[in-house]
Amino acid sequence: MLEGKAVVRETDMPQGIQSHVLELAYKALDQHEVSDCQSIAHFIKQRFDEAYGPAWHCVAGKAFGGCITHLCGSYIFFHVDTMEFLVFKDGRDCFKSVEETVGVCRKY
Repeated sequence: MLEGKAVVRETDMPQGIQSHVLELAYKALDQHEVSDCQSIAHFIKQRFDEAYGPAWHCVAGKAFGGCITHLCGSYIFFHVDTMEFLVFKDGRDCFKSVEETVGVCRKY
């Protein structure tokens, strides 16, 4: 488990959803070996799909790059100690509002 504080590097997510993903990251790190990045990412992705509907993606690891298209209001890139996290919702629903697509009003 990593003990550091989460540091958000970039986001366009509403504050409530940001708090939720950070909480899930800590839970994932508690439940899985730090070296098991796939299980950590799967844990967060599954919980976000359940809470906010399908098409969420999560990348977790210590060194990765990427180029993505995401739905506005659904992107966060943060790290806890040396573990980095990229979480976003697929950008195919470009014409729906953030509230409709991300499910901002849905309780978690």
